[in-house]
Amino acid sequence: MEDYGGSDDEYCYYDDDQEEPMDGIENEDSDVLGSARKDSTTKVITKESLFDAQREDLRRVMELLSLREHHARTLLIYYRWDVEKLLSVLVEKGKAYLYSNAGVMVDDNLSSNIRRCSSSSVSCEICMEDVPADNATRMDCGHCFCNDCWTGHFIVKINEGQSRRIRCMAHKCHAICDEAVVRNLVSKRHPDLAEKFERFLLESYIEDNKMVKWCPSAPHCGNAIRVEEDEVCEVQCSCGLQFCFSCLSSTHSPCSCLMWELWIKKCRDESETVNWITVHTKPCPKCHKPVEKNGGCNLVACVCGQAFCWLCGGATGRDHTWSSIAGHSCGRYKEDAEKKTERAKRDLYRYMHYHNRYKAHTDSFKLENNLEETIKGRVTISEQRESALRDFSWVINGLNRLFRSRRVLSYSYPFAFYMFGDELFDEEMTKEEREIKQNLFEDQQQQLEANVEKLSKVLEEPFDQYSDDKIMEMRMQVINLSVVTDNLCNKMYECIENDLLGSLQRGTHNIAPYKSKGIEKASELSTCWSGTTILKRDRPSGSGSSSNDNINECSLSKRTRKEVSGFFDLNMPAEVIDRN
Repeated sequence: MEDYGGSDDEYCYYDDDQEEPMDGIENEDSDVLGSARKDSTTKVITKESLFDAQREDLRRVMELLSLREHHARTLLIYYRWDVEKLLSVLVEKGKAYLYSNAGVMVDDNLSSNIRRCSSSSVSCEICMEDVPADNATRMDCGHCFCNDCWTGHFIVKINEGQSRRIRCMAHKCHAICDEAVVRNLVSKRHPDLAEKFERFLLESYIEDNKMVKWCPSAPHCGNAIRVEEDEVCEVQCSCGLQFCFSCLSSTHSPCSCLMWELWIKKCRDESETVNWITVHTKPCPKCHKPVEKNGGCNLVACVCGQAFCWLCGGATGRDHTWSSIAGHSCGRYKEDAEKKTERAKRDLYRYMHYHNRYKAHTDSFKLENNLEETIKGRVTISEQRESALRDFSWVINGLNRLFRSRRVLSYSYPFAFYMFGDELFDEEMTKEEREIKQNLFEDQQQQLEANVEKLSKVLEEPFDQYSDDKIMEMRMQVINLSVVTDNLCNKMYECIENDLLGSLQRGTHNIAPYKSKGIEKASELSTCWSGTTILKRDRPSGSGSSSNDNINECSLSKRTRKEVSGFFDLNMPAEVIDRN
């Protein structure tokens, strides 16, 4: 294995005359501290761009299948906005299967403007009343009921949270009702409920889409994040929050989501405090309070006055001799109890080992964050003095590298706790295999830890007081240590992926990949308008209507943000608005 943990004199120095960046991160501060990278595949969806984001997928389905908007939305909601899955079902099963599964009924003979039932009067099968045709509505599936029954049905479904897929009232009919009809009928009786229905349809792009999730910031920033490729990743919202896209908790790679959940619960519940009490105390047989022995004698007394035997916990009298305790005898060896005590003690010490190191690196990370302002002040002083050195970006780059490497090192201890423990992989590795993998990982961890500490030590030096020659020497140390720590982080992740996890529950323990330039900052999804939020109302129309009329966003009717917020605020998830 390549050794990166050499002495301070063993750095690999580069030639100052070379043209290419010496470490591959010479300009990375513009990516980390500045705006999002141009090639970002992660997008921020704001309340202004939510409609556009939804329309991208709607347009594809509408054009491909020559469907109206509400039919396309019904298909996409059913397939959780996964266009590729929808298309694969279309190719493998055919259009009829695709439509029937999603509850889409396409009626080519239905007039674009008329939803009335065919006869002059209608006998509603729900309320059993005869009503004029003007007061009844027929859906794409052909079922016709009175508007009052339709409206009551829609109101119930919206209040029950089923507004994204409201089915027809007819018995055993699985057709999804036209959203324009729902909106039109409900708005006449409950305008606020109609707006709630419209919001649910709009936000279904986030709620039902596995590749889009709300940013978990608190208070909520109003943004959602969309990833393009793999949902097992860590992202940064435009509000600055970094989080795991899979479980929406704080970033925790190289821990898997399950490992991190177990670790947080273990720390939060103070389970090891209880474990310590179990190991070092015995319950009083009378009041059941924990009692700790403070002497050599095995006859102990609780504060309640009860005397008991420390060896077995049984109640006794207060008199004893060198050979026996009055009213008690327990010379029989209890193997199970002894093993249980030893195991609890061993688990406690093991947990303390990993937790202390995790906590130490987490605390170091917080302190090094405070170092950022100090270093920026030293850079400002160094740039203002008369010197041949003007570029100090290597300091900021080295500091960013320190932050990333320290986080990886910190989370590597919870990973090791579960990777080499008995809780998750006990039946998947033999004792010998576990020992080999643990030694391999700890070698990687040790080398990374040594170089991270070296980089931290170098960056704390007061370079604003140094001569130019000494600054150049420090510069080369920072650059080389940055390269070394980056390589070691990459090697650790390769070790985890290839040598440790391998085929062990990869579906359960997927690890967010390591990114050399840091967690990717999501770029905002562009919109085709500014200052307005478009909420297009889909009118009932036949399947033969012009697709351009349906998909040209920039020519749609618009509402100002003030008008929209009067009914609901897309800046927060629906459940937050409902609570307020």
